Amino acid sequence: MRNDPGSWGSQLRKGVLELAVLGLLARQPRYGSSLVDELAERPGLALSAGTVYPLLARLAKAGWVSASWQESPVGPPRKYYALTDSGRRRLAAMSREFATVAAALDDILKGVG
Repeated sequence: MRNDPGSWGSQLRKGVLELAVLGLLARQPRYGSSLVDELAERPGLALSAGTVYPLLARLAKAGWVSASWQESPVGPPRKYYALTDSGRRRLAAMSREFATVAAALDDILKGVG
């Protein structure tokens, strides 16, 4: 790995992207570019469409999200993604694991930097 803090940050964002996307889809179904835009609104989670769309395809293949085409009032139909029941279980498990890791890191990093 390069000695570049930005490189590490990029890898960290990619590592939590699946959890972030599942979390957004748990709130409501969304189309792909909407997910990209919502992630971009959150500091530290902005990623390109070239990263998000392959992830959506993997999540659909795993059965954690479903995809369906819906008419758009302002253009061509859009592909919407929604969390499946299996996806909700996956999100719950990932959320618990993330909370455990985050708590451990918070404890280690107290008072550092």
